[in-house]
Amino acid sequence: MSFDELLKRYKAKTCILSVEKIDDKHFGNIRVVAGNKAHCNDIEQITGHPFVPGCPYEMCFPKNPNFEDFFYRAAIGGEPMHSYVSLYQMGLWLNMFLIPLESDEPNTGYCIYTYDVTPQANTEKMSDVSADSSAKVLQTCIKLRGAADFEKAINEVVGDIRAICDSDECNIVYLDHDAMRCRMIGKASREGIVHTDADWPEEDNYKLAVNWEKALDGSTCLIVKNDEDMELIRRKDPQWYESLKEAKVKSMVFFPLKHGDETLGFMWAINFNTENTVKIKETLELTTFFIGAEIANYALMKRLQTLSSIDMLTGILNRNIMNNRVDRVIAGKDVLETPYAIIFADMNGLKRLNDTEGHSAGDVMLKDAAQLLSDVFYDAEVYRVGGDEFMVIACKMEPKTAKERVAELIERANKTETLRFAVGMSFSADEPDILKAMRNADKRMYEDKKHFYEQHPELIYRQ
Repeated sequence: MSFDELLKRYKAKTCILSVEKIDDKHFGNIRVVAGNKAHCNDIEQITGHPFVPGCPYEMCFPKNPNFEDFFYRAAIGGEPMHSYVSLYQMGLWLNMFLIPLESDEPNTGYCIYTYDVTPQANTEKMSDVSADSSAKVLQTCIKLRGAADFEKAINEVVGDIRAICDSDECNIVYLDHDAMRCRMIGKASREGIVHTDADWPEEDNYKLAVNWEKALDGSTCLIVKNDEDMELIRRKDPQWYESLKEAKVKSMVFFPLKHGDETLGFMWAINFNTENTVKIKETLELTTFFIGAEIANYALMKRLQTLSSIDMLTGILNRNIMNNRVDRVIAGKDVLETPYAIIFADMNGLKRLNDTEGHSAGDVMLKDAAQLLSDVFYDAEVYRVGGDEFMVIACKMEPKTAKERVAELIERANKTETLRFAVGMSFSADEPDILKAMRNADKRMYEDKKHFYEQHPELIYRQ
């Protein structure tokens, strides 16, 4: 039976691929030798020109090392293959089947390629994986869903993935695009293996990581099994290649972690068991889909937490988080390490500046004040209580040190054109009750403010 006659029996988009065998590990040209009507119509619609039998496969489909590996395994290795993957750069999902065909030609193998492309993921097709893979994916989902400690759960999942891959190590990094940082949130190593992230420069690695997407070149993952695959990385990203060689990476599975169109991070396992490549790919494609969704939820909760705890103008902790902190201390849930100091600081002259130069000038003054307080009390908790008032909780700080810091604050503020602080302090040695200590510090701050205006009556602002 001819290829054309065989393909007439297929309703779905179907074609026949030929793969040239070079030796047991290498292959040459991959061609689409024939296609049924649905395939031909699809190719003409996508490319704008009729399908040409015998053309290189990249004239019909995106060139992709993972596809090529699947084609080789089916046509030369005789393995039936199936995959359901996200073509994220195209916003599509691909459901593909490869069935080996007998070949009379010693150096050429053939397979039937049946495929379907949709814009939305089909959960039934997504779950159509082996029982073993399904169990591993389910285990991941259970660990992540509703975990009280997300980063602890991620580390457990990474350990499971390292075991699945039988790799030397496995890592997950999260891309914080706002802060332009690449943060390691999960890692696991084989016993006796020293982790390659001993010194993880977040800012430098962010610059490196943004290029990883280019190296993927639209693929759902990158699988490096040998020196030839490493050579592909060298051509695409020489800097990444050098870092992999320095880390003695011989093989690697590398997946982007995506949610919708956004790349949230990456996961990789290095020096894995290449004999189980297909099973590892099947398991991790689905696992990373769920990990990406959970990281998106985690990132959203972190943003909401930030919005509820950070003062949007100055970037320091706000009154809400200060009240929570004090409430927890009163309830005995938090303990302030002694000796501690409570410091209230209020701005002198903010109202005058707002009314004479505008609120934008007042906002600049508040930002500068918050920055100076944070610089001086770099090892303490600095809160904006409201308006022009700030509070500092300085744990494990002796009264002498706290007084020296306040003196430094006043000295540095007086060297500026606008910053003038009124300050009041209270110490745990004198008053261990935090509420009473806060009231004492607040009272002393207003006494200092009164004294300031007595010394500088010309700065008293009256409308």
